Amino acid sequence: VTQNRKLGMAQWWRQTGKIVCIGRNYLAHAAELNNQVPKEPFWFLKPPSALVGSGAPTECPPGRASTHHEVELGVIIGKRARRVSKEDAMNYIAGFCLVRT
Repeated sequence: VTQNRKLGMAQWWRQTGKIVCIGRNYLAHAAELNNQVPKEPFWFLKPPSALVGSGAPTECPPGRASTHHEVELGVIIGKRARRVSKEDAMNYIAGFCLVRT
């Protein structure tokens, strides 16, 4: 998280209410996994319990033969937003982080 914003990492971690994700937005990756490619990316949610701290181990579910690791760019929204214009969007961003998926 960038340190020049009001919301520090520890505070952000405690206050996370939901994680909003966009899926199948990278067409080559969807094709690589033999996933159907939609006309538009889709939105889905993950619970705050999906967060993993820096340096913390990531556990694989029992019986899972293989995993597919990805790293995504996370955008931390620092205040409530609705119908924000493109020009004003950066005023709502508290920082950025890497997300393991």
